[in-house]
Amino acid sequence: MFKPKVPTMPQPTGRITPPAAVEPTVMVQHTPQSPTPLSAQPATTRPTVQLTPGSLLALVGGGAAVVLVVGAVLVSMLLAVAITGASVAICALVIRSLMADQHR
Repeated sequence: MFKPKVPTMPQPTGRITPPAAVEPTVMVQHTPQSPTPLSAQPATTRPTVQLTPGSLLALVGGGAAVVLVVGAVLVSMLLAVAITGASVAICALVIRSLMADQHR
């Protein structure tokens, strides 16, 4: 009863992926007397983002609007919780006074 039972799993379930193949790196040292020509790098097809002053201003304005909206939502939720807590406390006081008047 007090001995732990270790579950056994004879065959693994699910997909098993083989380990990734590791390719060895080759270290080549060049002497300063024989400079190697630089190879041309292929052009990247990834688009670059260029921010103009107008788009930067729009981005800052949008971020400020998001912060203000999220802040207003959080403050309203806090206010709703506070009002609910106060109303529950008032209800508890009224019920307590009614119960005390009933015993007299």
